[in-house]
Amino acid sequence: MSNLTTLVFFATPAHDCSYLPGRQSTTMFVDPKAEVNRTLYSQLTALGFRRSGSHYYRPHCENCQACIPVRVPVAEFIPDRNQRRVWKKNADVACALVPAAYTEQWYRLYARYIELRHKDGDMYPPSREQFMAFLVEGQTDSWFLEMTLHGELIGLAAVDRLDDGLSAIYTVFEPDMDHRSLGTFAVLWQIEEARRQQLSHVYLGYWILECRKMNYKSRFKPIEQFTDNRWQALDSN
Repeated sequence: MSNLTTLVFFATPAHDCSYLPGRQSTTMFVDPKAEVNRTLYSQLTALGFRRSGSHYYRPHCENCQACIPVRVPVAEFIPDRNQRRVWKKNADVACALVPAAYTEQWYRLYARYIELRHKDGDMYPPSREQFMAFLVEGQTDSWFLEMTLHGELIGLAAVDRLDDGLSAIYTVFEPDMDHRSLGTFAVLWQIEEARRQQLSHVYLGYWILECRKMNYKSRFKPIEQFTDNRWQALDSN
């Protein structure tokens, strides 16, 4: 089994940034041959890495530090008025954690979400192979938060269990359910689940000040950022 001292890392060639137009980005990957268990995955996450399928990566751009890893300290989190409203609005949504896997129903929801909300993104057009590679393969302790309303699937959030918290990987939902703010609701649910499991943090991935799509992350307060090789309070102003 690999550990932090034996891991080998690779960097990709510079490519167009997915978040900031006109910029180039480089990504650092853990050697795909490495055996990564939950403890090592937790250590990597604490160092700012993320998981995408069987790949563990971190931005490694020479002249840009815009991608900032962020996490919510569960014990200190207090929902604001809008988040309380979202929680109340979705009181009729049934939620269950189920092992991450492939089902046609889950894929169809994923495909509708990508096709209608992210046609300009890297994941368009969606495919079953893409769903598997992104959300199912490379599991360590990986789950789907299944959200249903009156027995109908309306949302799905990929969640990883770490030694010290939960990692929010990705959330999809029925496009016509936009008024329910299910992305925010999924994070609130994960915070409550982390609290129930006596875990200290929910990791939200990368936050970029100049990227509007990521504004929602800074609304979970207090929130911490990983900069200068340590976790500290995020200044989102």
